[in-house]
Amino acid sequence: MARIVIIGAGMSGLAAASRLATLGHRVTVCEAGGTYGGMVGRYERAGFAFDTGPGLLTLPAVYRDLALKTGKEPLEQLVELVPVDPESLHLFPDGTVLTLPNASRAGYIQALDAAFGPGSGARWSEVMNHGRTVWETTRRPLLEEPLPADPAPLHGDPYPTPPRQGLARLRRPRPWTLADVAARELGGHPGPTALLHEHALRFGLDPRTAPASATVLPYMEQSFGVWYVRGGIRALAEAVYRRCEQRGVTFRFDTPVTKVATRDGRVCGVQTKGDRLDADLVVSSMDARVLHTGWTGPAESSDDWPASAQRLHGVPGRVSVLLALRGARPAGTAHRTVVHAADPAAELAGIFTPGAPLADRPTVQVLRPDDPSLHPEGHESVVLTATTPSLDFDWGAPGAADRFADRMLAHVDAAGLGLGERVLWRVVRTPEETERETASFFGSVPPPALAGADGALLQAPNEDFPGLYLVGGAAHPGGGLARVGMSACIVANLVGPA
Repeated sequence: MARIVIIGAGMSGLAAASRLATLGHRVTVCEAGGTYGGMVGRYERAGFAFDTGPGLLTLPAVYRDLALKTGKEPLEQLVELVPVDPESLHLFPDGTVLTLPNASRAGYIQALDAAFGPGSGARWSEVMNHGRTVWETTRRPLLEEPLPADPAPLHGDPYPTPPRQGLARLRRPRPWTLADVAARELGGHPGPTALLHEHALRFGLDPRTAPASATVLPYMEQSFGVWYVRGGIRALAEAVYRRCEQRGVTFRFDTPVTKVATRDGRVCGVQTKGDRLDADLVVSSMDARVLHTGWTGPAESSDDWPASAQRLHGVPGRVSVLLALRGARPAGTAHRTVVHAADPAAELAGIFTPGAPLADRPTVQVLRPDDPSLHPEGHESVVLTATTPSLDFDWGAPGAADRFADRMLAHVDAAGLGLGERVLWRVVRTPEETERETASFFGSVPPPALAGADGALLQAPNEDFPGLYLVGGAAHPGGGLARVGMSACIVANLVGPA
């Protein structure tokens, strides 16, 4: 039996704690805040409740496996999973409306043909076939196994590009980006292009530089479906926390770790603000950028960070607007609506070009769950989310957050949602709140690990230093609810049974 200290009670920390305790280890979790869940937070006021992190679940198989490996009850006995159908409603600036079904390739083809013209669905389907190639090539090394000791094979992009013709064969090939896929295989049509780019933006990726392998993101969503957890995603965190308690995990809340202690070249425990905890192994779900700068001493600049921390420098954040609305949710309302940017080029510049102004009408995701547990009877809880800069924008400037929230709300209302006139109150959450509550660096959310881009989107290996393991979004296999659960599974397998 090993004494294991886990830093952080976010979803990856909870998942790792439950798995390691089930393997017979003595596990203590130190959490700087007063509760568990990390990014999977919850805001409650006057009978309204909102998820402050992810609102939907993809690849529920990750948490089904966690439930079965750590206890007898399947996931569906711990939480109620509801397939989201339609999967999403998309509203485009030219007035086009696209309704996508959940996990139906044929339905996607029909919907795209109806919205964008005959042949649009077939072109999208061919891109998804290439996304499936990426999935089959990278699923094991990027999702199920530790990062290879030599990750060089993952520096290349497995997206199958067509053979070059004529004189182009004599030039050194440039790897395709996601924007290249849209231009060359979707015909540059603004509708399908916006649809493809939105998947990248949602994960904080710039489609102009993201590798073509990012097509795996819409492929996974389209193939395996999107799910809602009744009561909000916070209910999933509660279920995993209860499983930890059943397995005998000890939690120490309001206990920030200030240092990872080492002896003879190996981690031997952690120092908290109150005392020191000896350990045979330490598992950190702390953002790798925070862990390294705090452990090795303050860095003069990002150039001084370790490679695992440098990869995540400048990752965008998110602004969310929590809306308490008077009046019931209209019948037939889609759970997830995406109102696409009026000027995509201006939006990308505002997010990824330092000093550029934020877009007036950005891409906004609108989540409107049909869940009476989230609001008083006869009312509605709604969350608007937009991808924004985190590092290069002063969200603390007077009125900055409210002005951007006004733009978001005006944009969705111009698309016909009619939310503004129903607002009882609202709460605006910026990357600063995310940073303060979760210790994520500048409030940014790490993207998923992807092949290609010369390895720029590979996250830190799970084995970081003798006796120290990394889990969570800043570790392999990257950000997202499913992937942080996978990182916990990888680490538990590396540690092994007591």
